[in-house]
Amino acid sequence: MPVSLTGQPIRPGQKHRVNILALGDVGATMLIGLRLLGSDVISSIGICDIRPENCERLVREINQIRYPDGRPELPAVRIVGEKELFDTDVMIFCASRGVPDIGKEKDPGFDVRMAQLDANRAIIEHYAALARERKYSGLIAVVSDPVDNLCAAFMDASGLKPWQFRGFGLGVMNARAAYYAEQDERFSMYAEEGRAFGPHGQDLVIANSIEHYDDDLSRELTQMAVGANLEVRALGFKPYIAPAISSAAISILLTLKGEWNYGSLYLGDENRGAFLGIRSRYDGDKWDYEDPELPDKLYERIRDSYIRLCDIR
Repeated sequence: MPVSLTGQPIRPGQKHRVNILALGDVGATMLIGLRLLGSDVISSIGICDIRPENCERLVREINQIRYPDGRPELPAVRIVGEKELFDTDVMIFCASRGVPDIGKEKDPGFDVRMAQLDANRAIIEHYAALARERKYSGLIAVVSDPVDNLCAAFMDASGLKPWQFRGFGLGVMNARAAYYAEQDERFSMYAEEGRAFGPHGQDLVIANSIEHYDDDLSRELTQMAVGANLEVRALGFKPYIAPAISSAAISILLTLKGEWNYGSLYLGDENRGAFLGIRSRYDGDKWDYEDPELPDKLYERIRDSYIRLCDIR
């Protein structure tokens, strides 16, 4: 039988304590978004980083972001130690090791995200042990690449429940598809009828429309979304701003509000399964995800992506 996604790691619409592990480019940018936009669902934000001076800098700078009259009152940022990471409602995992250098993506067959998998597994195992020791009952939000595989690794190593994990990588792929769709009227249906499925990487599935699906157009738009990060890297920059805001800050806040957004949920049973990116929300008791009737060609693309995720786990 499929593993149940019923459980209560968060309380939609209420205020939550949030802790963030690792404040690199993605984590720090996400932190700005959470501070500015999260006053209605975040009570406080704890930050933890391997570099103490980075935390000291951010606790000063981020707490100095505020409106002139003090309203709305933005969530306070404080420094937390490793032992306090799981004394929270939501732990956001942004730690990453071995981010490939600019130019590495030119190597034939190189996948920037999958190159980080093995290195980040080791980090996951350490913090999974801490979560297991604390008998953590809240939500673990995985932002580090590759999010879907790292969600599975964290769940397996920690022994926590599938409903305690959500991967945040698909939001920016939807945003990238929407961006390119604005540039070409052939993709104009995407804004209202399109969807994104699958992982934040090569096996992404973009559908130009659910009701009027065109396989050729959808595959073309998919490749444009997948290659968006390479375009930024080709300019000499690491593409972290859009992922930090679209996949992480905005999607995490929508999750805490109980609203629809893009993220990865565990689909499968105890023996075989994977975290698959899909439009979904938390309704206060369980994770709810869209399950529309799909054209055969689109279903086959999503199925193939899911099977490959199962095999990598």
